Amino acid sequence: MSLLNSLRPGGRHGIATTESRDPIGYLVAGLNRLAQSDLIDRVGLRKPAEQAVFSITSSGFKTLTTAGRTFARAGKVGRPGVRVAPAARTGLFDLTPTEDEQMLVDVVAEYAEEVVRPAAAAADEACAAPESVLKAGLEIGLPILGVPEALGGISEERSAMAGTLVAEALARGDLGLAVAGLSSGSVATALGLWGTDAQQQTYLPAFTGDDAPAAALALTEPSVLFDVLSPSTTAVRSEGGYTLNGVKSLVPRGAEAELFIVGALLDGAPALFLVEAGTAGLAVEGDPAMGVRAASLTRLSLTDVRVGSEAVLGDVDGSTYRECVRLSRLAWCALAVGTAQAVLDYVTPYVKERQAFGEPIAHRQSVAFMVANIAIELQAMRLVTYKAASRAAAGKDFTREVALARKLCSDKGMQIGLDGVQLLGGHGFVKEHPVERWYRDLRAIGIMEGSVLV
Repeated sequence: MSLLNSLRPGGRHGIATTESRDPIGYLVAGLNRLAQSDLIDRVGLRKPAEQAVFSITSSGFKTLTTAGRTFARAGKVGRPGVRVAPAARTGLFDLTPTEDEQMLVDVVAEYAEEVVRPAAAAADEACAAPESVLKAGLEIGLPILGVPEALGGISEERSAMAGTLVAEALARGDLGLAVAGLSSGSVATALGLWGTDAQQQTYLPAFTGDDAPAAALALTEPSVLFDVLSPSTTAVRSEGGYTLNGVKSLVPRGAEAELFIVGALLDGAPALFLVEAGTAGLAVEGDPAMGVRAASLTRLSLTDVRVGSEAVLGDVDGSTYRECVRLSRLAWCALAVGTAQAVLDYVTPYVKERQAFGEPIAHRQSVAFMVANIAIELQAMRLVTYKAASRAAAGKDFTREVALARKLCSDKGMQIGLDGVQLLGGHGFVKEHPVERWYRDLRAIGIMEGSVLV
């Protein structure tokens, strides 16, 4: 019996009632609601998902962003926001997930297998995530994974490790849909990490409700040899706030996003700014890419966009921005690990069943060694990524670890994607098999900056 079908209501949040709330309680409760709804019928294997055609081509669309909901200003200006405590330090190098983390992985893995994977091919072609898939992700609590419990989320302690495990599990279903599903939660996590009391009270209630807004983290720019730590987008101090000018690319779900976190250079140092959709001077257009197409990638243009002084997220000395970049790169490493695992899971039975010259092609040393090498490199990617995540969760410096993880995951991830295509031969070149999509997606690991974080 699947996990989705085995969950049953029982007490508060759909689980056994306890005096202290399980930190994963909201997520399991959401999954319980999902199991009892008709979403699985709409997006699972029993019935293809109804696709909203969202054709983004080179001519695509270009429009001013439209105002979504009105974020009511709340909280005390200048007062620090709520922060979750770092994860407990045991002093041992043990990357085994905790009981709560393992339960979280099991829940998300089931969602990825039963909901995300069946919808992946159509979503890639349509350049859009099905609304039903996004709604299912909302119901299992993806947007509030990194939000402090005191603000309506599920985090009792720093969630970098849990976020990494979730990103990996989702990417085993599909990397593009994983980015689409995680983009809003990434903005909520950033608000939980660096937001002031006023910012948290203004924006986070929307993410913890039943209708979480689409939101996006915009750091990448369409320039040659782009350096994420030195963005071309600028922020200039003006009366009562700042004026932003520049262009951001590969922004997930930009056409429907109601809130953006934009990276810009302020007084020589990079900083993060909260920009609401509907702000004058903000425009979005289609920005289709080779991979990650299901994330509905867009280009964000800022022309004399004026924001208030309260729009700055975190410090303006570059420290918050650099930490954001590191956490984003960590998320992309986790996505690479999950997608590479999907490749290994697919090619292993394939080479055992595919016959050539009267025997399975797995009997050929060149094939067997290639599959073994995928497994070896994948495990190395996973270990360095987990180490970086564990240090981030414990509040330790993880600059070196995330740099090593990014280098390994971008290089070996692309190689694993290529080897997957090679192992399938002619079948690797056609869309009948998903390895060509995974290959395209894995090439984004060394290019994409921002979009998601853990």
